[in-house]
Amino acid sequence: MSRARRQILGTFLGSVLFLLFYLHYHANNDHHPLSQSTSSPIAAAQSDDNQSSNDLPKKESLWKQLPVRYPVLEVQQVPVKSRTFPKLQSTDHEIPKPALQHQMTRQAAVKERFERCWKSHQSHAWAADGLMPLSGLPTNDRGGWGARILESLDTLWIMEMYEEFEAAVTAVTQIDFDVTNAPELNTLDVNIRLLGGLLAAYDLSNDQRLLTKCVELGDMLYAAFDTPNRMPIIHWNSHKASRREEQLAEEKVLAAELGSFTLEFTRLSQITGDSKYFDAAQRVLDLFDRQYGSTKLPGLWSVYVNARAESFDGDEYAIGAMGNSFYKTLPQAYALNGGQMPVNRRMYERFTFAAAGHNLFRPMNPDEEDILLLGTVHAFVTQNGKPRTHLQSQVHYQSCFAGGLFALGGALFGLPAHKRIAHKLVDGCIWAHEAMSQGIMPKVFDAVPCASQLHCPWNEWHWKQEAWKKANSLKIEGISDMNIDTFIKDHHLPKGFIDIPDTISELRPEVIESIFVLYRVTGREDLLDKAWELFESLNNVSATKYGNAAIVDVTFESKAPILSDSIENFWMSETLRYFYLIFGASDQISLDDFVFNAAGHPLRRPRPS
Repeated sequence: MSRARRQILGTFLGSVLFLLFYLHYHANNDHHPLSQSTSSPIAAAQSDDNQSSNDLPKKESLWKQLPVRYPVLEVQQVPVKSRTFPKLQSTDHEIPKPALQHQMTRQAAVKERFERCWKSHQSHAWAADGLMPLSGLPTNDRGGWGARILESLDTLWIMEMYEEFEAAVTAVTQIDFDVTNAPELNTLDVNIRLLGGLLAAYDLSNDQRLLTKCVELGDMLYAAFDTPNRMPIIHWNSHKASRREEQLAEEKVLAAELGSFTLEFTRLSQITGDSKYFDAAQRVLDLFDRQYGSTKLPGLWSVYVNARAESFDGDEYAIGAMGNSFYKTLPQAYALNGGQMPVNRRMYERFTFAAAGHNLFRPMNPDEEDILLLGTVHAFVTQNGKPRTHLQSQVHYQSCFAGGLFALGGALFGLPAHKRIAHKLVDGCIWAHEAMSQGIMPKVFDAVPCASQLHCPWNEWHWKQEAWKKANSLKIEGISDMNIDTFIKDHHLPKGFIDIPDTISELRPEVIESIFVLYRVTGREDLLDKAWELFESLNNVSATKYGNAAIVDVTFESKAPILSDSIENFWMSETLRYFYLIFGASDQISLDDFVFNAAGHPLRRPRPS
């Protein structure tokens, strides 16, 4: 090719390239006067907003980007159909209008108490996890994400505090779950309290901003399941996980912690259409199901298990303080899954049968009330190789959830015997409250178990003898120089109580939770007055300038109460919510429309197909 032709071809190619560049530039930078005109300043602002939201890349969660080390080969799909269930809430009673007005007055008093606590938190600890009720100082012991706001979202909506709800949601949208000040997270607490709160608030309000945060937090928790056997890490170092360091399930963990992801992960899969969350939780539940028959007390799972080795051969069996969050989810999971997962019902029926035969006991009491309490069972094997069990009649406040559990299961599965047990369990915990001088049950106490649940006459001499034996077994200083009557008086033991190893009241929700569920299921009207008496007892003793505080010693009589400069968020997010609901209309958060998770957050049940 001649030099002249090469020059002509080069000029032509240069012109083509320049033309292409010119067209590309003006296609992306068109400043035609019509494109600048808008009908109003509002339209201009909307145009800017649209450009910023559509053109700028959205931040993707760290946990969404993190590669999965142990991927799931086949994801179990979340059930999409739902059967028709029997009505759980009683329709046999109708409260007269004067009585209904009386209950509305009580409900207003509960709301006023919540509002006072909420305003204190707004003023003194808005972005913090909690507020110290005596000093008014903020606390950050739940990841630093503003746990109290997250846990109270659904309560704000239920109590129709919509302006406060909007402010709270706005604050929640600013949370970055990729960042935490906690060296270690308890994934169970994050799941049932924070994710549960977000899910419930979304189910109630349908606010899409909350759905976004649900997914962000759900993806973070899902990363804790990335272990060789897909068992979740409960005491989780999220910082190491974010650096893609090796994760192994723990060798000693509470079974309740391991198995309490079902409701939240199922609901998250239902509302997102992504079954990975359901699959993760169901794998754990399937492991529990496979362990049936291999434990020392078939039907129950030991308090502590080895999640790494998948070993459940412990000696201690309790469904109260260290097991309630798992056991209470089983009938709820059956309802939430639309009755499509028979394993939930099978596990419920097995464990309640075992618990009724081993953990439930009738306490001897001066009025000879036919009541039940829940203890802990130790299983062992004798030298002759025979299995044996021993009941420890120590009652934990958290075990009082069982009344509501049996009431719900009895109604859901058509088991009348479970409803009868529910009445006795609820009455047992009410008795424990009323027996104390201030009407407030301590965190832990010991009672005298009756030899028979059918006949149990009061025997004062036997009660004192058991109290004396307990005192000597504890080797209390000076006990040898003290007579039993002096010991009982000095230790403020009501009749029927033989020891109170933990006198604190944390204003926990389990008793009012069971009263609420039993009332909704049976319509038993005296429970309304019992609930009000309990609310007044708790509030009158614990109220402070900044809200309510834990009571250090509920056995005090004439002296002023000693309060702790601490209060758990469940006082506002659970205890007060159950008080509010029991005094409201029966269709307000109906048990036929919602299930309550282990932290009291209502999750919407799918409608029958």
